[in-house]
Amino acid sequence: MKALITLMCAASLATPAAAQTRSSVTLDDTPSVSLRPFLLLSGERFSAHDTFNAVFGQSFELLWGGGLQLVFKKGIYVDVTASRFSKTGQRAFIFNGESFPLGIPLVATLTPVEVTVGYRFTAVSSRFWPYVGAGVGSYSYNETSDFADTSDQVDTRHVGYLLVGGAEFRLSRWFGLTGDVQYTRVPGILGNDGLSQETGEDNLGGAAARLRVLVGR
Repeated sequence: MKALITLMCAASLATPAAAQTRSSVTLDDTPSVSLRPFLLLSGERFSAHDTFNAVFGQSFELLWGGGLQLVFKKGIYVDVTASRFSKTGQRAFIFNGESFPLGIPLVATLTPVEVTVGYRFTAVSSRFWPYVGAGVGSYSYNETSDFADTSDQVDTRHVGYLLVGGAEFRLSRWFGLTGDVQYTRVPGILGNDGLSQETGEDNLGGAAARLRVLVGR
């Protein structure tokens, strides 16, 4: 009887230790590789502000999109993002540094497809992960207008470059939010002719504040 009581006491003391071991394992169960889709809202202030102000009345515009993120446990990540901006403005010309609208509708569409490689730093807390990245993109630009000659229509694509920095906040095990600032430079589309040539602006990139909703661990 004494031996049985001793054995039961030892088992009762061992149970919390085993539970503690299992708990410590589940706290660090981040997968070695994670694939996470996301939705994107980006507000960009375009560097070609004189051109955008003349055509659209402002240089700050919204882009919508989404993509996929591949995250490695050691901190490296890869983003593939597609977004789109499309808006109707009007043709204009500049005289003595002042723009004059012509009342002719103009529809401009910008479609960036970007690939970013970056690093997620050690978590500041269990929910907060800073990150930085750099990448390259393919930027498709289309411009159409009523009463315009074929030579005045624009349909082109050029390579651009980007830098990004921000932080991820984990809402739960499977959902997260990221907020960051991204700078892009896209040469070769503007500045060759038309209004952008008159303003001397040749960069279709700019600085953007971005918000993403991520799904996945």
